[in-house]
Amino acid sequence: MGFDSVWHWLILLVIVLLVFGTKKIRNLGPDLGAAIRDFKKGLSGDDEAKQKEEEARRKEAEQLRADPPPVDSTTTQSQRDSSETK
Repeated sequence: MGFDSVWHWLILLVIVLLVFGTKKIRNLGPDLGAAIRDFKKGLSGDDEAKQKEEEARRKEAEQLRADPPPVDSTTTQSQRDSSETK
């Protein structure tokens, strides 16, 4: 007698339902999925920190590449005036 009979599987299923209840079995899938996701996040935790550092560096580089603030118009005008008098 092995587990190749349908009756054996049905009896096993009834015993599992009686021991654990339908609510725990119903929640088994989502709980297992959440555990696997958390495990993957734990493994790639260093990658997230590196990604945040790269993003911060990229933002800083963008700020450095931005156009400089416009020069005061009075200074520009005085430079023009001085160049015309020469």
